[in-house]
Amino acid sequence: MHALIAKPLRSFARHALLAGAVALPALAGPALANPTIVFDLENGKILQHQEAFKRWYPASLTKLMTAYVAFRAIAAGEVRLDSPIKVTKRSASEPPSKMGFKPGSVLRLDNALKMILVKSANDVAMAVGENIGGSQAAFAERMNAEARRLGMTGTHFVNPNGLFSPDQYTTARDLGLLVMAIRTEFPQYAPWFSIEGLAVGKKKIPNYNLLIGRYPGADGMKTGFVCPSGFNMIGSATRDGRTLVAVVLGEKSAITRAETVARLLDQGFATPTPGWLTVAALPSYGDTTSVNDMNDEICRKKPAKEQSEAAVPVGDKAPKSPYQKKLDAPTLVAVGLGGATGPIPKAMLDAAGREYADVPLPSWRPDLPPPPGAEPAVIGSATAAQNVQPAKAMN
Repeated sequence: MHALIAKPLRSFARHALLAGAVALPALAGPALANPTIVFDLENGKILQHQEAFKRWYPASLTKLMTAYVAFRAIAAGEVRLDSPIKVTKRSASEPPSKMGFKPGSVLRLDNALKMILVKSANDVAMAVGENIGGSQAAFAERMNAEARRLGMTGTHFVNPNGLFSPDQYTTARDLGLLVMAIRTEFPQYAPWFSIEGLAVGKKKIPNYNLLIGRYPGADGMKTGFVCPSGFNMIGSATRDGRTLVAVVLGEKSAITRAETVARLLDQGFATPTPGWLTVAALPSYGDTTSVNDMNDEICRKKPAKEQSEAAVPVGDKAPKSPYQKKLDAPTLVAVGLGGATGPIPKAMLDAAGREYADVPLPSWRPDLPPPPGAEPAVIGSATAAQNVQPAKAMN
């Protein structure tokens, strides 16, 4: 008798939890068809969510996990910020967006990570994965291991840069867990997510995140685009000591994703008290197995110039959106080749401590206690390092 009663009660309680998390008067408005979640970074409490467990192709949001694995590797003593990241033949052949460095080029890990987070460089992301993991496959294993540890139950990775694969998917809720892990475990790297642009020689590369420098308090995090995913974005902002994060998947353009994230953040900041349900405790709901494919809608019905992470420039005309406005004097961070004086990543060494010629066999590196004093220094000037190669044009 008790068992018969318990099941309906559990079902009722679950639906009540979901209703309580969604029905927030301050966030009332037209329903969004694509997955979204908005939450308070400090406590993970949800302000709004929709289709949060729907599988979606992450595109370059994948690079947040690539960065997280790299941060964990630094903390474990496997690699240092000034360690060399060698561009392999495989990584150099990755399609745009990319830096265009030739095989054999070497850059520092910290510069590589900035190129990943700001420029969303696919070639550099693959190089980081190969150097830290030993191979793409081994690095993907590490990505998936971290996803499991964080409770990202609807996520699976096969590559470190987010180029399309039907076996690479995630959810808005899982991305929320990843953002919380990055920002709470590694606050020393927070400035990297709000870089306005990079200087590579004479080349100036703006951040694809159009909220940076334009939305009050914007301080991160990442954008992503492939045809099947549409335009994805995670945006964070801090006001009066309160940091909110909005995850939006499957928007129609680089501009609309920025506008949607900004609107959700605005609504969030207008809600002083979030619900009590957290990202980690949100019960699974809806379709959690099929992956939405937007290829026809995004890439077969739009011109090539609109199939890009880079927003369409507006020139001297008044921008149609505040997030198309050109920044007057963006702060640029200098990155480039050279300066890698740190130890070679452990995955790039054989049993005798010798460096592999290109990419070694996969090897798993156990976690170690984090070394003291691993704080990175964010370069503040636009003076680039010596011996840099110019970047390729943005796609």
